[in-house]
Amino acid sequence: MKILLLYPKYPDTFWSFKHALRFISKKASFPPLGLLTVAALLPQGWEKRLVDMNVSALSDSDLKWADYVFISAMSVQKESVKGLISRCKNLGVKMVAGGPLFTTGWEDFAAEIDHFVLNEAETTLPLFLKDLKDGKLKKVYTTQEFPDITKTPIPLWDLIDMKKYASMNIQYSRGCPFNCEFCDIIILNGHKPRVKERDQILAELDALYNQGWREGVFFVDDNFIGNKRKLKGEILPALIEWMDKHKHPFSFNTEASIDLSDDEELMRLMVRAGFNTVFVGIETPDEESLAECGKFQNRNRDLVASVKKMQSYGLEVQGGFIVGFDNDSPSIFQRQISFIQKSGIVTAMVGLLNAPRGTRLYQRLKRENRLLKDISGDNMDYSLNFIPRMNRELLINGYKSVLHTIYSHKGYYERIRTFLTEFKPSPGKGFKLRFSHLKAFLRSIWVLGLDGEERKYYWKLLTWCLLKRPRLFPLAITFSIYGFHFRRVITNTL
Repeated sequence: MKILLLYPKYPDTFWSFKHALRFISKKASFPPLGLLTVAALLPQGWEKRLVDMNVSALSDSDLKWADYVFISAMSVQKESVKGLISRCKNLGVKMVAGGPLFTTGWEDFAAEIDHFVLNEAETTLPLFLKDLKDGKLKKVYTTQEFPDITKTPIPLWDLIDMKKYASMNIQYSRGCPFNCEFCDIIILNGHKPRVKERDQILAELDALYNQGWREGVFFVDDNFIGNKRKLKGEILPALIEWMDKHKHPFSFNTEASIDLSDDEELMRLMVRAGFNTVFVGIETPDEESLAECGKFQNRNRDLVASVKKMQSYGLEVQGGFIVGFDNDSPSIFQRQISFIQKSGIVTAMVGLLNAPRGTRLYQRLKRENRLLKDISGDNMDYSLNFIPRMNRELLINGYKSVLHTIYSHKGYYERIRTFLTEFKPSPGKGFKLRFSHLKAFLRSIWVLGLDGEERKYYWKLLTWCLLKRPRLFPLAITFSIYGFHFRRVITNTL
């Protein structure tokens, strides 16, 4: 069989980092790990090609070559998926679809796509392959079972050109022990974290290393610290040993809940293993809104102090924030701004509340007759899929004011300086200068250092950093470039 694995385009959002990637001549932040893993689950003798439409164009000859096209997507890629479906139908190519978009909403595409392999492929793909061999394929393959991921194979990295990506990615665990009302993670991956074994993770790192990769690696876990005992007892000590043996070829980042700040041993081990960045869903400083959405791990704590504690251990905290909860009052916008500025969270992803299909929030709003439509997957595009308690115009304008303030030149560069002043990077691990870094620095001078509005903030930050925190100079450059991306996205959106 000839299988073409297709990954649709992302729109231009905060998460795309599109405008920052051009500084280092990269096409996308991460490769499609799900499809690379699916490729490894397919029969070894089959021919496989992968086209990530975020880094390369899809030709009709690619489609005509395939016996089947496998499409995987998230909600935010829905518009690109529609275009792909149209092209495949016009050429008479059979389609198989899976991934989060289809797992929670395959019925929307039932008239056009031939087969759906839903949920986690380790369970449902073998069923599809058996029926394909027997000549009795069904429309939908689904399951209530959460598979044992200790059997998950190493992704087929040779299907992509690594040079086109800013970072590689691997997965250690699936699932999250929490149950936030707006989140669909437990629908997709379950409430109980499932983890890979130590040797699996090391084998995946070996695979990346042997392919020549020497930059960042993102652990894409729903919540990396869901099983703290195994992390501290097995995984992180093994990562530390592996990184020491290989002379620290990678830097790691991941996603975790705020309670990471409560475990000093865990933070120390993560930093020793090479983790320097962690994304945390902070959502809101409002206690009532946290209670409303079931974000109990964030309640009854000094959130700013928790963030600063992680920073003091050598972890840059990136943050997710939401406005539009039922308990939000008009004061929430200034409170979000104040929190973000005070915390020194430079990469602050602020979005409007939306209700993904199947979540507890979706079910509640459905009961209250407040649902309007399905989500777009982009919580920056103002397409609220429900009727908010707050006046809609007030909510949208307040949201815009948050974005304008925190990503204004003044607000953003102040936040960088707040972070760099308090951040304590791990001692003894120097910055590894690469040609791409030099290229990014020179481009930042050209794009940011000569810009009429930005240049005074840019040069002031770099001068201060060289004098006060010279070791963090590369971070200052990186954050300046991120700011350029965020402002472009906001300008294009607003």
